Amino acid sequence: MDKKIIKTASKLLLLSLFLIHIGCNTTPKKSSNKESVKTVYASDVIPFFNHWKLILGDGSNVGYAINYENKDFFYTVNEDSINWVVFKAPNSGETHGTSNNTRTELAQVKKWYPKTANDKLTATLKVMNVSATGDARVAASHAVVIGQIHSADKHENEPLKIFYKKFPGHTKGSVFWHYEINTKGDDNSKRWDYSTAVWGNDFSVVGAEANTYPPEPKDGIALGEEFTYNIEVKDGIMTLEFMSEGHETKTFTKNLIESEYITTADIPEQTKKLFVPIGQDGVELKEAYTGEGLFFKLGAYNQTNGKSPEVNRNWCSGAETHGGDIQKQYEDGNYTEVWFKTGEISINKDAVSNEGYFNKNDHVN
Repeated sequence: MDKKIIKTASKLLLLSLFLIHIGCNTTPKKSSNKESVKTVYASDVIPFFNHWKLILGDGSNVGYAINYENKDFFYTVNEDSINWVVFKAPNSGETHGTSNNTRTELAQVKKWYPKTANDKLTATLKVMNVSATGDARVAASHAVVIGQIHSADKHENEPLKIFYKKFPGHTKGSVFWHYEINTKGDDNSKRWDYSTAVWGNDFSVVGAEANTYPPEPKDGIALGEEFTYNIEVKDGIMTLEFMSEGHETKTFTKNLIESEYITTADIPEQTKKLFVPIGQDGVELKEAYTGEGLFFKLGAYNQTNGKSPEVNRNWCSGAETHGGDIQKQYEDGNYTEVWFKTGEISINKDAVSNEGYFNKNDHVN
C-alpha cells in the first residue's frame, strides 16, 4: 500500500479521536450555584402596609409589615399566577390585648372620629379554612372575623365586625356583620352584638346539640370563594357593601353617632335570645360612638377558642387546641386561614396617631 495513503489515514484517525475526546469534554456542566428565588412579600402584593401594624397569632406586634413574612402566620402564595396575602391563626396561642382569641390581623396606625369621618376600607378575599372543631351550640364556633372597625377609646368596643362562618360537613358558609353597642356606664360586661346576615345566616343560627349542625345555607359562600367588602364611614354614617360573583350585591347603613338602643325596650329579639340569658342586657350611650377614635382592622381574627362553653355560650367554643401547640392545630384543621388579593384604604386629613391603643394592648394577655 502506498505510504502516503497510510500516513494520511493515520492522521485522519488521530484527528477523529481528538475530536471525539473534545466532544466528550464539552458537555455543559451544571452550575453549582443554585438560582435564588425572590421572596414575594405581602407589601409587594398590596402596597398599603404603611397604614398598619401587624399583630400575629402568637400575640406579638411586629409593627409595619413591609418586606416581612412569618411562615406560621403571615406570608404570600401564588395561585394561577395571582399572588395572595395569607393570614393564619390557630384556635389557641398567645393573644393580643384582653381578647380570648388569636388573630393575625392588621390594625390601623391612625384613628379617626365618626362625626367628621370620611374614611374607607375595601378588600377582596377568600376564606380557606375555619376550625374543624367547636361546640355547634356556641355561636362563635367555626367563625372568623375578616374586617373590623374598632374603638381606641373608653371600652374599646367594635361598631363593626365582618364574619365568615361554616359548619363542618357543609359546602357553603355564611357572611354576616355585627354591630356592638357602646355600652352606657362603666360596666362593659353587659355589652352585646346585633348580627345581620349578608349571604347565608346570621350569628344566631346554631346547632341543637354540640355536634349537630343546622341546615346548610342555600345562598352561602364556599371556602375558597372570592368576595369583596367595602366599608365607608362619612359624617357619622357607616355604609357597607358586599359583592361576589353569582350572589346578590348587598348594601347596609348604620348610624354610629346616634343610638337606637338607649332603653331596655329597644333591645332586639335576637339579643334577647342570645345575650340577655347570660346577663348581657346593657343599653347604649345615646350618642353611640361620637367622640371616640375609631380605626380599621383587616385579617384573620379567629373566633373559635378552647374555652369551655359553660363560661359563655356565645363566645367560648370548647374547640381542640392541643394545649396551645400551634403546629398540631394546623395539622388537623383547628385554625383559620384567610387569603387577601387586594385592599385599599383611604383616611381623612383629621386622623390622628393611634399609638395609645397599641401602648395599652401590646404584651397584655
